[in-house]
Amino acid sequence: MNPAILFFYKTIIGLFAGLLLAALQPVYAQSYPKGAITLVIPLATGDATDIAGRAMAEELSKLLRVPVVPINRPGAGGALGTESVVKAPKDGQTIVLANNASLTYRRVLEPENVSYDPLKDLTPLGISTRIPSVVAVRGDAPFKTFGEALAYSKSNPGKLRVGTVGAGSVGDFTVQMINTLGADFTMVPFKGAAPGIAALLGGHVEGVAVALGAIAGHLRSGAAKGIAISNRFPDFPAVPTLSEMGHAQNIPGVWFAFFAPAGISPEVNHTLVSAIERVIKDPAIAAKLLKLGMVQDYGSPAKLLAELRDEHRAVEQLAKRAGLVK
Repeated sequence: MNPAILFFYKTIIGLFAGLLLAALQPVYAQSYPKGAITLVIPLATGDATDIAGRAMAEELSKLLRVPVVPINRPGAGGALGTESVVKAPKDGQTIVLANNASLTYRRVLEPENVSYDPLKDLTPLGISTRIPSVVAVRGDAPFKTFGEALAYSKSNPGKLRVGTVGAGSVGDFTVQMINTLGADFTMVPFKGAAPGIAALLGGHVEGVAVALGAIAGHLRSGAAKGIAISNRFPDFPAVPTLSEMGHAQNIPGVWFAFFAPAGISPEVNHTLVSAIERVIKDPAIAAKLLKLGMVQDYGSPAKLLAELRDEHRAVEQLAKRAGLVK
């Protein structure tokens, strides 16, 4: 055959194969997701988890080319929403942005009320966000420092009420740990930080123990005053840690991570992990959340599993030393 004609035929065949492959690629790419993905946010609207989750859901929608719809399912310090994802179909169409309260603290403090094991019943997709915890009071409170609040609670037993996101939450653990220092704080559970902060500003509780991101705006305005923080944060240099005040143990911080139900397919797992990593590492998202007191800090699924194991062990040991569990 004439070399020119042979070259022509090879070119045509190559172009046809390329067009066929291009036509098939969208079909393969759309095998997952098969429609909108539900992102369960296990705390109330306006909570730090809610703010972070909605910002990331918007970017995930762009990458996955389907709506990622945030749904708030508050209750039990995040355990109710987390449990709903444990029981969801194993197709990756439902995921959760869980916090360490529902994954470690509640399992230690109230194991009888947690029906799941995150190491067995959830698929880790990546650590997303870390937020300092803060104990805050109203800006016009009669006590302006942690030491003054401690003294007030001792002389007024039961009258210093501290709002948290529920029993078994990081805030609950914080209150109980502070009480081992001789304080007499009364923990008041809410279904998220936002309702607790509203109660603080309305004078229904005297303090809150919440994630910094949820109350940062009120700290800046002076409506609330931080008296203790889990770790130093540059935007609030005047808020000290407990160790800086001479105490042996700092209050615990908060972190969030994405999970899917256990048993999702390798294809679904790969798609979700890749998209979530890209979103968490997006500088624009990081800058937006830093203003809210949140730090984007990506951790791989393997790192997430290791952190879960390590934190559960550390919290259990601390709770035993403090007499919070047997």
